[in-house]
Amino acid sequence: AFEEEFASYLGVSYAIGVGSGTEALHLALRALDIGAGDEVITAPNAGVPTVAAIVAAGAKPVFVDIHPESYNLDPSLVEPALTLRTRAILPVHLYGQAADMDPLLAIARRHGLRVIEDACQGHGAAYRGRKVGSLGDAGCFSFYPTKNLGCYGDGGMVVTQDPKVAARLRLLRNYGKEDGYRHSLRGFNSRLDEVQAAVLRVKLRYLDAWNQERRKRASLYTELLRESRLAPPQEMSYGEHVYHLYVVRTPLRGRTPGPPLHSGTPSPDRERLQEQLTAAGVGTMVHYPIVTHLQEAYRDLGQGPGSCPVAEAYAGQILSLPMYAELEEESIRQVCRMVLEAPE
Repeated sequence: AFEEEFASYLGVSYAIGVGSGTEALHLALRALDIGAGDEVITAPNAGVPTVAAIVAAGAKPVFVDIHPESYNLDPSLVEPALTLRTRAILPVHLYGQAADMDPLLAIARRHGLRVIEDACQGHGAAYRGRKVGSLGDAGCFSFYPTKNLGCYGDGGMVVTQDPKVAARLRLLRNYGKEDGYRHSLRGFNSRLDEVQAAVLRVKLRYLDAWNQERRKRASLYTELLRESRLAPPQEMSYGEHVYHLYVVRTPLRGRTPGPPLHSGTPSPDRERLQEQLTAAGVGTMVHYPIVTHLQEAYRDLGQGPGSCPVAEAYAGQILSLPMYAELEEESIRQVCRMVLEAPE
């Protein structure tokens, strides 16, 4: 029932529940026959799970830098990164803002590539009036409890318009089993359990209202921080941001953001502001402090420092302020006062 309701919400034909958002990405890649020897273009700043899914499918992640305003995959840099082994583009709708999908889809059409959307932070976000996840060959969602639409454990979903992809996904999530004890594919155990689906059916009814509350709070943050030294998130004209996270950026002591001193090394401004907010009882986080291609586990992919300079620079500057649908207005005002009063 939840699969049908979620598909209807997104305006797609099929939704297949799986065990997690990472498994949604992994199984979507496998359902599209992407694996050993293939390359998948993606962004380096979205955390490890996206890349872990590509590697689990047997493919190689290839990192392309981000757009400096959207923080998402920069379409203008994708084509130069293509090789004869490129099989797919995997944009991430990071922090709740849609990636710029039209140019990415156009590139995919020109080169015969698949497009898999990582919408794990984008539940309900829109791109030119359409919900993210509904635009590519497959869209992948996580229902981890912290998401805009979260369950009470782990859960995920793959959505698609393609009946063959949907059928293959249903096999892959359940050991490749056709019926009884007949297995036509080498599959996995990755099922969305009934309790989580029941929870999600109820919460789905409130998702749009909760997203609007997040948007109101983000608007207040942005208005109050206008005179601060922070760079607030910019909502791109092509979409509707749902603010899974409200991520600001600290300046590097007045310099124009560029290649950092060392990726993963936070700017002194960010460190000082986070310490001041923590001391005042305000919880903040950094999503994510080290870009994936410079993580120890993925250095063998061959992209070193300087290969994605915008993402690398931003990793030392970004800071997530409190954001959730029930966040009180006065709490936002208090946080902003602390930011504005923080010493230089």
